[in-house]
Amino acid sequence: MSDQNESSLTLPSLTAVRSGAVMALICAICLGLPLMIGFASAKLSASNSLQGVVLAGILFPAFLLALVKPKQLLTYTLLVWAVAPELRRIADWSEGVYHSVSLLSLAPLLTGALLAVPVLKEIHRIRKSSTRIILLFSVALAYGALIGLAKNGIGSVYDLANYIVPLLLIPFFAVTRFNPKDIDRLLYSFANIAVLVAVYGIIQYLTVPPWDAFWMRNADMMSIGTPYPLEIRVFSTLNSPGPAATFLVFALVPMILEKRWQGTLRWIGVLLVVICLLTTLVRSAWLVMLVMLLVYIGSSPSKGKWKALLQLVFVAAALFWIVPKLPGAEGLVARMETLTSVQEDHSYNERLSLWQNMLPMVASNPVGQGIGSVGQGTKIGNGGELGEYGNMDNGFIALLLTFGVLGALFFFGALGAVIKQIVSRVTSKDSLQPYARLSLAAWTGAVVSLVSDNGFPGLKGYLIWMLIGLGLGAKEIIESRKKGTPHAAVEREIISH
Repeated sequence: MSDQNESSLTLPSLTAVRSGAVMALICAICLGLPLMIGFASAKLSASNSLQGVVLAGILFPAFLLALVKPKQLLTYTLLVWAVAPELRRIADWSEGVYHSVSLLSLAPLLTGALLAVPVLKEIHRIRKSSTRIILLFSVALAYGALIGLAKNGIGSVYDLANYIVPLLLIPFFAVTRFNPKDIDRLLYSFANIAVLVAVYGIIQYLTVPPWDAFWMRNADMMSIGTPYPLEIRVFSTLNSPGPAATFLVFALVPMILEKRWQGTLRWIGVLLVVICLLTTLVRSAWLVMLVMLLVYIGSSPSKGKWKALLQLVFVAAALFWIVPKLPGAEGLVARMETLTSVQEDHSYNERLSLWQNMLPMVASNPVGQGIGSVGQGTKIGNGGELGEYGNMDNGFIALLLTFGVLGALFFFGALGAVIKQIVSRVTSKDSLQPYARLSLAAWTGAVVSLVSDNGFPGLKGYLIWMLIGLGLGAKEIIESRKKGTPHAAVEREIISH
């Protein structure tokens, strides 16, 4: 009896201490952050001071969400990934000065890094299956980082952050319990953000706002067209057409497949996203979308297959009717027609040549070049210019070049461990299977897209691991229910221990 009384007293007291600690931390941040901003602003130039204030304004809500509403931090981070590049362009345009490297470029990474707060808070909940995946990725990243620091210097730190922040979603979903309503709400919000990106992209295609034109001229981005209406490959609020298309595709697939994931505007929103995706002229995004849709439909029950196929036919018919009526439709149609004659396509032949030329070089350097040798990280320490392997249009080559043979074995081993968990979840028939099928589609799309680029760092990596994590997180919920342990009882048991 005394043990029971002691237990009943211990639980409320521990809960009170925990709540008090959280409130104290919030107060400390609320008081300390303005002082830090003021001190930093006094030390920085006028330009960097403006960027620092905007960055702090973005991070402050993320701090609060990480402490008290970690599930909503995902939606907020998606929004920051979507709009931070546009904020950077507006800031540069308002100053009349182009910055090849900006503090605002760190906003999505720093916001995403705050996922570590709920992870560290509940790290004791991580299961062995998730720990194995994290360990395999950690070995690959540690190896790549050591080689990268030796060969590439400070650029490897930025590139390493682009790998780590998306991967934080794996332990985040392992310790944060998402019920179906939470997952649906997240995908619903994702759809709404994508519609906003699409609407701005369409406006950009028709008018080209002055800050976007300013950025195109100064960043020497003439490869995506000229800064005039109907002559631009749309990048919307993102960095370039590639990331814009990626963001739209990973939102569009759930929107097409399930009504509850479509967002506020329903099918109107779907058509807006599709139209904007067309104006990016990124054909590889369409291929990834097709693969994801087919995987989801193929793994669905018979009744679900017919429903999804009908929705797909509806979207295709709407496109067939709408696209020829769009301004500048000739260029859009011509670009899409190249999908039927790939062998004659210049971009395809360049990728084929890259594979033939780079594979012998990778074989002759099995140690690898390390993290920071490929992609945007090469700008750091290179005067803001892309390095030798800054543009790498083959993800398999990029990973082998980065991690070498040994590191790549661990990296692909981790991907194998992930798909093993997803498949076991898909084959178990339960009400949460749609999230597992969406995870399977995302994993397959990510691997298939390696033929064009390495999508695991940065924005694309964040979207990939978010959709995958939803399925793995749903598995954790099912397992706790099978054991007959309600969530509240599980939490009480954890606190009491």
